[in-house]
Amino acid sequence: MENGAAPTAPAVIVAIDGPSGTGKSSTSKAVAARLGLSYLDTGAQYRAITWWMVTNGIDTADPHAVAAAAGKPEIVSGTDPEAPTIVVDGVDVAGPIRTQEVTSRVSAVSAVPEVRTRITELQRTIAASAERGIVVEGRDIGTTVLPDADLKIFLTASPEARAARRSGELKDADVQATREALIKRDAADSSRKTSPLAKADDAVEVDTTDLTLPQVIECVVTLVEEKRAGK
Repeated sequence: MENGAAPTAPAVIVAIDGPSGTGKSSTSKAVAARLGLSYLDTGAQYRAITWWMVTNGIDTADPHAVAAAAGKPEIVSGTDPEAPTIVVDGVDVAGPIRTQEVTSRVSAVSAVPEVRTRITELQRTIAASAERGIVVEGRDIGTTVLPDADLKIFLTASPEARAARRSGELKDADVQATREALIKRDAADSSRKTSPLAKADDAVEVDTTDLTLPQVIECVVTLVEEKRAGK
């Protein structure tokens, strides 16, 4: 018996999508920990490959250069929700992938089809090998990566709420500038040709604007438990 989940509970694959600042990561990690599931932050994988490109002098504004290098880095994701890890070529990059330089380039790198194909295959392999089930969070999990997920959730929130949360995370960040950056990132992610940010038709939408994080977690835990009970 682990994390309060009965050992006989059927494995369940949960896809949680949505734009930045909706509470995706905090919610996904907490739900996975509560229910004894593995956890995967797919955004960290895209940040990791972007970090590798920057570190190795690849011009991230050149899709051909990015495509040619997409298969080179070895990316390993640890799926323990209590202590998720991300390692590239043996280097722990959990800190470096959160820099402004990586943040400003990740949308361009993520839009390259060869990058998405590489990372999507990695994500599917990880999900398939999660014996007790997994919570996978990202932007195209329910639509592209795991279209057959047992439960799909799409988190939303107003740009203002998201900017306030993200500014709190970034310490002293200008909320207005953060809001504009989020809207720009949304536009880039939603309009890219390959696997855009989109809500799956069969996803449950949860608007987190007026909810506290514990309320969002409770809501998602309940949805997962209902789905697991019906399996």
